[in-house]
Amino acid sequence: MFIQFHKEGAKIILGTTIAVVAVVFLADAFLPIFWLQKAVQILALFMLIMVLQFFRNPKRVVAINDNHIIAPVDGKVVVIEEVFEPEYFKDKRLMVSIFMSPINVHVTRYAVNGLVKFSKYHPGKYLVAWHPKASEENERTTVVVENRVFGEILYRQIAGALARRIVNYAQEGMQVVQGTDAGFIKFGSRVDLYLPLGTQVNVKLNEKAVGGKTIIAIK
Repeated sequence: MFIQFHKEGAKIILGTTIAVVAVVFLADAFLPIFWLQKAVQILALFMLIMVLQFFRNPKRVVAINDNHIIAPVDGKVVVIEEVFEPEYFKDKRLMVSIFMSPINVHVTRYAVNGLVKFSKYHPGKYLVAWHPKASEENERTTVVVENRVFGEILYRQIAGALARRIVNYAQEGMQVVQGTDAGFIKFGSRVDLYLPLGTQVNVKLNEKAVGGKTIIAIK
């Protein structure tokens, strides 16, 4: 089966491949101890495999439905609770948080159809993604999409301890389609969804979510 990779990984994949090929040949040429030579080569190949799996971008057929809010990313549901959202709404919202480990697909997808009303990048720290202050202090982007059924839905891409770049394609005034590519977070992170109070949540804590597939909430 043909494996697709996200465009954000092109330079890193190319650079890693060149480095791994160089390490394999240099180990052959300069390491006289056989087991050490093979250990270095295997480690280099393992690093390439890890980079390739991180940037994979599986094709997913999305069943577009304005009565559904779908998972924006792959990962584990770690928070479902009412919280105060201080940046845009400045009131209480229902937050559903999905944590992504380095082995998850890291493509961010639009959870709903609609109009992008707000999109802002915030530089910040790199606390572990599950840290209580990560959503306020880490590098992050905040995006609000207005949907005809649910109203305004906010999602926040949050960098983790390993993440060093958040890519966000949402721009204010764009019409976006549920399930399409909204960005990428490089090397570990989480995404928080802020929903209107009273929204019927369709997932449970510790449930595994699949971006573009899992229905997070229904109307």
